[in-house]
Amino acid sequence: MTRTATIERATRETRIEVFCDLDNASDTEVSTGIPFFDHMLDALGRHGLVTLRVAAEGDLEVDAHHTVEDVGICLGKAVAEALGDKAGIRRYGSAAIPMDEALVLAAIDVSGRGGLTYDVDLPIEFIGTFETSLAREFMAAFAANAGVTLHVHKLAGDNAHHIVEAAFKALARALADAVALDPRVSGVPSTKGAL
Repeated sequence: MTRTATIERATRETRIEVFCDLDNASDTEVSTGIPFFDHMLDALGRHGLVTLRVAAEGDLEVDAHHTVEDVGICLGKAVAEALGDKAGIRRYGSAAIPMDEALVLAAIDVSGRGGLTYDVDLPIEFIGTFETSLAREFMAAFAANAGVTLHVHKLAGDNAHHIVEAAFKALARALADAVALDPRVSGVPSTKGAL
């Protein structure tokens, strides 16, 4: 069984292609035209222990919102497709990631019910050209389309770069744990019999 997926999305605002392989960690290849976002997606792939390829072109002359959100949509759909019926997965994952003075907690339930609770206040509005509020938009789009319940909470920190990077790395580690196959799990890990 291969747990891979490729998702393509083309609108008047963006053209996105995302590939993910949940079981093989190799170098990430990311190009969105948004340098800080590329850095975050690279961290997501590397620390999530997945192969991740993202090619995105968007209306950056307007702003980065459409590109960031649509990448979240595509990555969420790719994870959902790669998971298939979710048999044998751990289902839950969490990680508290420190980055210097920052500490961020992420917790995931591969529930089939997408939703985000995001409690991450940031001291500035931009990191380079990246609007910091777009971190939340990405995670909301990802959670909704992956069908995961995602909680992200800042526990400490005052440097926006450190906080956002810790949030992406926490998401990565929590996701890696939640989608991992566990030989002790028989079928789908739910009393309902379906996720």
